[in-house]
Amino acid sequence: MGKSNAKAAASDKKGKGKEKAGDSSKSSGKGGQQQQPLKGAQEVNVRHILCEKFSKKEEALEKIRNGAKFDEVAREYSEDKARNGGSLGWMLRTKLEPAFAQVAFELEPSTTGNPKLGEAKTVHGYHIIMVEGRR
Repeated sequence: MGKSNAKAAASDKKGKGKEKAGDSSKSSGKGGQQQQPLKGAQEVNVRHILCEKFSKKEEALEKIRNGAKFDEVAREYSEDKARNGGSLGWMLRTKLEPAFAQVAFELEPSTTGNPKLGEAKTVHGYHIIMVEGRR
């Protein structure tokens, strides 16, 4: 019985290690448990930064990654009507470009001070996207 207990303890340790590795991959990627609750949303409260050129979009992304607030960067960099910090308000999936909608409906809600970002390219240009709410 001593050997089987040792094997059980070893397999428990291995199992826990695998869970931790699995958990980190779920939180860093698109898959896992995060997608299931996100699929039910009919609308998203979305903000974006629209840039015609890829290089300008990259500059804006760098500012956000260095701690600038999303809405402030949107006012400075977005080439559309970003008077409200890039806010598009509550949008139905069917009212958005398909590539934009796919990204927006996969994002978890976040704040302008600590945004969870997505990117899409549409006929309008390059978008940096964040979602503030889902319903």
